[in-house]
Amino acid sequence: MGFEQWIIDLWNTHAGTWGYLILFCWSILEGELGLIFAGLAAHDGHMNLFLAIFVAGLGGFAGDQIYFYIGRLNKKNLKNMLSSQRRKFALAHILLKKHGWPIIFIQRYMYGMRTIIPISIGLTRYSALKFALINLLSAWVWAGLTIIFVWYFGDWIWEIVGWLKSHPYLLVVLLIVLGGGILYYFHYQTKKR
Repeated sequence: MGFEQWIIDLWNTHAGTWGYLILFCWSILEGELGLIFAGLAAHDGHMNLFLAIFVAGLGGFAGDQIYFYIGRLNKKNLKNMLSSQRRKFALAHILLKKHGWPIIFIQRYMYGMRTIIPISIGLTRYSALKFALINLLSAWVWAGLTIIFVWYFGDWIWEIVGWLKSHPYLLVVLLIVLGGGILYYFHYQTKKR
């Protein structure tokens, strides 16, 4: 039995017991991969779809609340500690002033800004209650969209995984192309600055 099968067996055995706790903690940290696993587990009947969305949304909410209060309670220390991120903080402030609450709603989809925006909003006088309400709704929408998409297309996703397992050379090519694309993107982004 390989490592991959061990992970699948472990998940299938314990998804009902520990899966929701793992999903909550994973969602605090970032969570997209956790949401994909939860969607597949719900598709296979190892997790309840709506409970998975609820728990993942609470985890995403808790993570952003932590970042918000890091900003709110550590204003002086953060300004010195995060000086290398000044451009991103300035961009986050501009986005908040220009677009208001929708930035809070969509920030979890903004690569590279997901932790910066809640921290930068915490540095402002923005209402903590308003941030929490928008953040909670956003987290549940984020969890719902991802988990339901994976749940709905679960059979197709498992077919692709099975096909890639039987054609490992294509997986290597795909990983090389994806890795090259990511490296090119970061190289291009750093050149712009």
